[in-house]
Amino acid sequence: MSTFLYRLGRFCYRRKGAVIGAWLGVLVVVGVSAFTLMKPFASATTIPGTEAQRALDVMEREFPSTSDGHVTGTIVFRAPDGQKITVGQAKQDVARAVEGAERAPAVVSVAAPATEAGSISADGRTGIAEIVFTAENAEGIPSDTKQSLVESATEARSAGLTVELGGAAFDTIPPVMGPTEVVGVLIALAVLVLVFRTLRGAIIPVLTALVGVAIGVLSLLAMTSVITMDSTSIILAVMLGLAVGIDYALFIISRHQTQVRQGMDPEESAGLATGTAGGAVVFAGATVVVALAALAIVNIPFLTVMGLGAAATVVVSVLIAVTLLPAVLGLMGKRIASSTVPALAWRPRRSARRTDGSRPLGERWASGAARRPWLVLAACVLGLGVLAAPAADLRLGLSATNDPHNSAARAQKMIDEGFGPGHSGSLIVLTQGGNKATVTSAAQNLANKIEGLTDIAAVSPVVPAAAGNAALVNVTPSSSPGSEETTQLLKEIREARGDVETSTGTQVNVTGTTAVNIDTVDKLSAALPIYCLVVMGLALILLTLVFRAVAVPLKAALGFLFSLGASLGVLVAVFQWGWLAGLLGIAETGPVLSFLPMLLVGILFGLAMDYEVFLVSRMREEYARGTAPTEAMIRGFGHSAKVVTAAAVIMIAVFGGFVFAEMQVVKGMGLALAVGVLMDAFVVRMTLVPAVMALLGRKAWWLPRFLDRILPDVDIEGEQLMKHRAASQPGPKAVEAEPVGEVSAGTHLT
Repeated sequence: MSTFLYRLGRFCYRRKGAVIGAWLGVLVVVGVSAFTLMKPFASATTIPGTEAQRALDVMEREFPSTSDGHVTGTIVFRAPDGQKITVGQAKQDVARAVEGAERAPAVVSVAAPATEAGSISADGRTGIAEIVFTAENAEGIPSDTKQSLVESATEARSAGLTVELGGAAFDTIPPVMGPTEVVGVLIALAVLVLVFRTLRGAIIPVLTALVGVAIGVLSLLAMTSVITMDSTSIILAVMLGLAVGIDYALFIISRHQTQVRQGMDPEESAGLATGTAGGAVVFAGATVVVALAALAIVNIPFLTVMGLGAAATVVVSVLIAVTLLPAVLGLMGKRIASSTVPALAWRPRRSARRTDGSRPLGERWASGAARRPWLVLAACVLGLGVLAAPAADLRLGLSATNDPHNSAARAQKMIDEGFGPGHSGSLIVLTQGGNKATVTSAAQNLANKIEGLTDIAAVSPVVPAAAGNAALVNVTPSSSPGSEETTQLLKEIREARGDVETSTGTQVNVTGTTAVNIDTVDKLSAALPIYCLVVMGLALILLTLVFRAVAVPLKAALGFLFSLGASLGVLVAVFQWGWLAGLLGIAETGPVLSFLPMLLVGILFGLAMDYEVFLVSRMREEYARGTAPTEAMIRGFGHSAKVVTAAAVIMIAVFGGFVFAEMQVVKGMGLALAVGVLMDAFVVRMTLVPAVMALLGRKAWWLPRFLDRILPDVDIEGEQLMKHRAASQPGPKAVEAEPVGEVSAGTHLT
């Protein structure tokens, strides 16, 4: 692989104009396709294979709604203290607002608040008017329609009412990139300037990463014409594409810049950097891609789309790193090694093997871990264990925390306060059978049983289907949809149905949005251990191939579990317990988003293996040259520490920028990934790994003979490439561009 990448890098360097033009052409094509084919994001998800989803499909067929095919919205009114919207001036103000909404263009109907419809709260202060629009989705509602409704709401507010517009029609999607996300990119740029000591060299990784993200995201937007996708898939692709795109370019440019500064021909250097560092990039990208693609085994459509979309963006980032990046380096030539800014001007440093016997900082750090390995091991495990402890209280859910900046979220909060937290999360009990009379009787029998259960706010009368043999009962819980009490209530209803089904020969299922969400959480929870086993097994196989050792992959996999536990622990402490919630802009605490742990496993696994490869591959090379195991670990760590540190800081900056996003799901992903990378890079890979390698000694590199015979040599480190160059370029030209001082520490992967 390294020889192929070497030739590819040289080709792209020479044909820089054609390669850059080709990528720009791809960008234009996907851009035109996106703006031509793009469809609105999905507002609802389907979870095949669950009881609630199957029943929901039946219910939609047996009980068709007049709003089917049309997006709906709500106007929520609240009268001042001591008043009711059913009498006096408040009633007139509500009626005036409803009339104004009816006159708005593109509105099919408006149902005013009414006691008999259950849209007025028990105390009479809060009411809900439901609007049906002609459009199929929120994006299709004309701007003058929304403006007319806003004016009606504003007029009602001026009369003394509290009014909010809610529902799917007013549930706005925040922009993918906001100010805090841009700050993360700027921090990454600053780190790159410090590493490369040249502004032009620092800008290249950011630009190529942005190109990769643009192509990946635009491709996903074009795919919305044939697949259902929500906005979270796009945000995840942006988040991951930026982070890995910058990091992958960092590894290759670091190697290239060092070689050019040592006098190597820039074209040869670009090919060599692509063949060596690029090989590690391809492997690292492949691990992320496979881990994300494995999300498809869960068989939940939105999660599959999310994983495959992010994986596709990573594939684009890898392709850009080994093709577009060498072409851009061709435009730079020897200028990649210098800077016109005096403060950044590079000066040759002393060699890494200093004449006074002292070691560079990276080697001193690894040497310290090797001197007291048991103490370092105990400290790391204890610290990570403390961070992971809150994960024992992990609760999963699909309900998102209310965003105070979102009108729909404020409207929902008013409904919860006026009608009770369970009003918008009712459980629908669907009964089916041979004839209408039997079905209606069975439904009533079960409704009577349900009324005797705990945590019940209300049970509606039986509603038989107009055509067909089905009936439904709406059960309103006293607790919120994401609470443990509601989950327990669903379980009790399903347990209570058995006797009714047996005695009447009917079939009873419980559905509704709340039941679908709870079933989804259960399905994800059941699939998480299987997914972890798949990912962990993949880690062991891939790392055994790369390092041709058994202990190193086992150590890497166990270290990943420590990082995962710490990340989940921080998630629970912040989002469930409320620690630092105010600082991070979290309005309300609640369960951790159910699919977040699975996404975290996939992404963190790939990134953890990145750092493992970039650190341990250099240790392996030193050991293969005959260096003693502990000394090989120290020297290898010294060569890799700087670039891994920079890569980790960049990842943390990019992911951390999303912690302050408006969407709670994005906050959760940003926080979990930032903490996960922080723990994995600095605690596990750069502290725990040196200590464990020192303890294992030669045993770290042991491989059974039968595996040694059957395992292929993937050669991601470029060993065969170096032999080929040494044979074809005898004499001084065959010098391998050893690191020079601290400026190149960590840039040399072979």
